[in-house]
Amino acid sequence: MATERETQAPTDRVLCGLVKVLANQIEANIRARAAALGLTASQGTALCELTRPMTLRELAERMGCEPSNATFVADRLEEQGYLERHPHPDDRRAKQLVLTPKGTELRERLLELLSENSPLAPLAPEERDVLRQLLTRALIR
Repeated sequence: MATERETQAPTDRVLCGLVKVLANQIEANIRARAAALGLTASQGTALCELTRPMTLRELAERMGCEPSNATFVADRLEEQGYLERHPHPDDRRAKQLVLTPKGTELRERLLELLSENSPLAPLAPEERDVLRQLLTRALIR
């Protein structure tokens, strides 16, 4: 007779595979929508994550990359006039990344484009909420 662990393993593999496929679809969606706006996927991801003023380290954590990569992306966005570096209010050694009005407008447009063709579009709002809750629970360690 199979143990609980033996029967759980195939289910876990299937779930992990589905999450990976979904993550790939989300990444492809970000890449395509960012490109439509003249951005790289990394720039699009950074704009999505810049929900408030934050340090480069915070942005890197939210993007899931090294701070040096976030610095490169922030430099390009700053050159394009989408963000500015401001002194951090609590840490004089740090800078905060702040979207410019032009950057805020671009971020809103990107978010609109991402929601139009989202891989999650087939799910009802209630289903998305349940999925968010389940994924959040799975990520808590």
